[in-house]
Amino acid sequence: LGLHNHGFWKPKSLLDTARFTLTFNSWHRKNHQDSQALWRHEAVQKYLEALSKEYQQVSHLLNTDSLNDFEQRTLRRRCANLSPIAAAFQETKEAEREVQELEAMCRELDSRDEKQLLELALEEKETLDKKVNMLCRKLFQLLVPKEKYDRSPVILEVTAGRTTGGDICQQFTKEMFEMYQNYADYKCWTFDIVNYMPAEIGGLHHAAAHISGEDVYKHLKYEGGTHRVQRIPETGMSSRMQRIHTGTMSVIVLPQPEEVDVKVDPKDLRIDTFRAKGAGGQHVNKTDSAVRIVHLPTGLTVECQQERSQQLNKEVALRTLRAKLYQQIIEKQLSQEQNARKLQLGTRAQSERIRTYNFTQDRVTDHRISYDARNIKDILSGKEALDKLINRLLEFAEIEAVTEYLENLQAFEGGDC
Repeated sequence: LGLHNHGFWKPKSLLDTARFTLTFNSWHRKNHQDSQALWRHEAVQKYLEALSKEYQQVSHLLNTDSLNDFEQRTLRRRCANLSPIAAAFQETKEAEREVQELEAMCRELDSRDEKQLLELALEEKETLDKKVNMLCRKLFQLLVPKEKYDRSPVILEVTAGRTTGGDICQQFTKEMFEMYQNYADYKCWTFDIVNYMPAEIGGLHHAAAHISGEDVYKHLKYEGGTHRVQRIPETGMSSRMQRIHTGTMSVIVLPQPEEVDVKVDPKDLRIDTFRAKGAGGQHVNKTDSAVRIVHLPTGLTVECQQERSQQLNKEVALRTLRAKLYQQIIEKQLSQEQNARKLQLGTRAQSERIRTYNFTQDRVTDHRISYDARNIKDILSGKEALDKLINRLLEFAEIEAVTEYLENLQAFEGGDC
């Protein structure tokens, strides 16, 4: 064991026993599997074994009397970091051992043709498999540093596509906004509408909402991008001819930390007031209470017309403007975290769509993870089906984060040799 020059204790060759037989990313692209598949990878097992062994060594050294104050502080810090990882590793290994024992018992039962016991054993195995997968995810979440803004509330914006689809886009945009509103309710979040611009035909041009609650950005950060819809219109010639139309809408998700310290010079703002159009027919204001703020240096524009009071609308619009300006600051940090950006597209071009909602085939496809979900109505209801899709994205991102983390660590170790 040696004291590393960056201020933490670790084995002299942490990855000497965990060299890769193939690159993680190429393996991951070929497999597209879950956390258990990564957990069983030989290099991951060896790396976790190395961390567990290091934890035991550090714990032992802390009980000796030969350390100075600096070494003791460094060791305690390292021990605190390793302790939950070592505990989760042992817990996962024990659950995996239970699965293997149950599999062996199933093979024996199958050979004896004891069907009833076999069915019970298979049910138990399914439960254990879910437990192992959950423990693997917990372990990987401990292994990779947490993303800075995961616990932040967000500003979520939806905008109908302007180049394709026409009415289809606007109707789909309304359905998507309602889906996120229902999802916020499903997750017990607070959903405050900031702006709402309905279309004349009953769809939606643009809307924005402030969403707060537990881990909001963590769950919504991969919703940002272009969403494509394919459906037969309900009215008109196309509906009679059964012609499928394609449209798009875009989603933007901006993290909004509780303390957004962005100074805005009033001289840089142009503030316009106008009459509110009403939020989906809820009310129509008879005074110029709606507020539009333009930040002249950047050209950023925000609107708020949801409150009856012009002053309240102005406060909400300024809060949204600060969030957008703050986004420009943190965008550089987010872009450096490559694992957080692999699933989030930089532009909203149709060619960079992240998801397709095919109504004629009753299928939702997330193109980033090659994942298909059936029953579009369940997805658009914003409840369990959408939560399952979002959690699949999160699991995929966690696996990417672990593989990238280990590859970077291997490169770092290689540079030290």
